[in-house]
Amino acid sequence: MIPIVLHHGLCGGGIRLGKVSWPSFRGIDKALDGAGYSVKVTSVHPTAGIERRAKQLKQWILDNRKAWDGQPVVLVAHSLGGLDARYMLRRLDMAEHVRALLTICTPHRGSPWADWCVENVGRRLRAMDLINHLGLDIDGVLDVTTERCRQFNADVQDVPGIPYFSISASQPWRKMPAFSLVSWRVISKIDGPNDGLVSVKSAHWGQHLATWRADHWHSVNKRLSREALKVGDISPNYLAAVRAIAPLPAD
Repeated sequence: MIPIVLHHGLCGGGIRLGKVSWPSFRGIDKALDGAGYSVKVTSVHPTAGIERRAKQLKQWILDNRKAWDGQPVVLVAHSLGGLDARYMLRRLDMAEHVRALLTICTPHRGSPWADWCVENVGRRLRAMDLINHLGLDIDGVLDVTTERCRQFNADVQDVPGIPYFSISASQPWRKMPAFSLVSWRVISKIDGPNDGLVSVKSAHWGQHLATWRADHWHSVNKRLSREALKVGDISPNYLAAVRAIAPLPAD
């Protein structure tokens, strides 16, 4: 079977409160597994910066490679996870372990919402002072500002021989979760169509496969709006994208 690794983004890794769990890719791993792929979901630091998360991703893949008999994996990375994956491939000597990279709603060119948060919450409200005092690692937020992503793209180029694919997502504001309307408007004014955190333009990288009609949270099957509840399971979108990249013998 073709091994698929689902790598989570910022604040991912799964949440459990008692008997209630909120996984990173809700039901998506089971759908891909049921179609004949061999699927595992990563777990790295939820808010750390790209370099730290990329090192953890490398170790996670090396620790789990026996599960797929050392075959190179198709790495499907959501949001910040896509930048982790690009860094790992270029800087951490992991190209031989990856067959292809598919990024889902990844801010390759940064997010104006991250810029807004750093400026208005971090600096003006001095939240960064408290965060630093508490010793919390939120470099993941800083790493998706547009300035840091410009530098990242200059420093971290694609690895020859590895195919890079991408998926973007967008929704009109009327179909967004209520809590995301401010971020949607901030991004829309600067970058145009977006999913509430990442613009379509920023999510394009390598061969762009599709723009899903989904918000950022629905793109990992978290249904937080009426529209997402109406549309339901987004797993078929993942299956179609993975089949386009790595078709099974029976496909």
